[in-house]
Amino acid sequence: MKSSADVVVIGGGSIGCSVAYNLAKIGIDDVVLVEKSFLASGATGRCAAGVRQQWGTRENCLVAKRSIELLENLADELDAELDFRQSGYLLVASTTEEKSQLKKNMELQNELGIPSRELSMAEAKNMVSHLNLEEAEGAYFCPEDGHLDPFKTTFGYARAAERLGVEVNTNTEVKDIIYEDGIREVVTDEGNVATKLAVNATGPRAKFIGQMLGLEHPVEPERHQIMITEPLEHSLDPMVISFRHNSYIQQVPHGGFIMGYGNPNEPHYLNYKHDWQFLENMAEKAVKQLPSIKDVRVLRQWAGHYGISPDGQPILGEVPGCKGYYLACGCGKGFMLAPAIGEGVAKLIADREQAIPIERMNIERFKTGELINEPAVV
Repeated sequence: MKSSADVVVIGGGSIGCSVAYNLAKIGIDDVVLVEKSFLASGATGRCAAGVRQQWGTRENCLVAKRSIELLENLADELDAELDFRQSGYLLVASTTEEKSQLKKNMELQNELGIPSRELSMAEAKNMVSHLNLEEAEGAYFCPEDGHLDPFKTTFGYARAAERLGVEVNTNTEVKDIIYEDGIREVVTDEGNVATKLAVNATGPRAKFIGQMLGLEHPVEPERHQIMITEPLEHSLDPMVISFRHNSYIQQVPHGGFIMGYGNPNEPHYLNYKHDWQFLENMAEKAVKQLPSIKDVRVLRQWAGHYGISPDGQPILGEVPGCKGYYLACGCGKGFMLAPAIGEGVAKLIADREQAIPIERMNIERFKTGELINEPAVV
């Protein structure tokens, strides 16, 4: 491992690898990335692989929109197969309150150039013929949203970064960060790297890295459980999101139905255990929405985490009073926003013009009380 670098990126998930690649892309090639396990071993490799723009705040909408713009050409740029499929997201409202919020979200999205639209019940039924709409009050759809392979994307970023000169170190755990009037050194179990800039892109583990600097980051690990079924003949194009059930269901390219939900009322700690209650509850939620899959066999289930901030927005940028220390975390939906976050943080470090409103997502908002609460987290 190098003994010095211009920038050390901590975390080998989708955001960390995107940051490293984008730094090298704009000319900062003396970059070291460190990951305590293997690439995509944390939140990225445990996510449901969806990407969407249908959010309820200007900031999240613009970051998601930029990510989709980048994804449309990313496979060619990285010279990697990413399995990007724009089959849409179908958001179902089950109460008048949910419908009102989703319509308000759609109006904001349309104002920002996101082509989401309200569907009639007949249109929603025509889109997903086996969808149960008995409890539905409204439906909203964006055709540009879809599915992306998290492993291929993360490895695509990492390999492209390496070709541009980035050193990627897996099975390398950060033990400490030395700070003396600025970042001085990142200490790992494989050696130390002298640097003046460090990026914390560790998702649900972000607060533990911050504690090495005596900081308390408002990012908590929120457990979500997911299961996947046996592969079936293709019958579902969009990702179906239910706010009543707080769940998401999608048929992935190999034919299996992937589905999951999280309990925001659970205590926040790293917990990779999964349980039979989830299997039972998720099956019930899924059959209520898609009755035709009631006899499908479940292959496996697992648990992962949203590394989520109090307002559900990313925390991006340099931490005031901690020179050279940058955050790229906090949104809970890191994988789907990774292309824009990686580009934005890299441009911030290099003092380049931004394509996203990164200044609004600084950690200082939690001190001033200027939170940007996201109403569309599932």
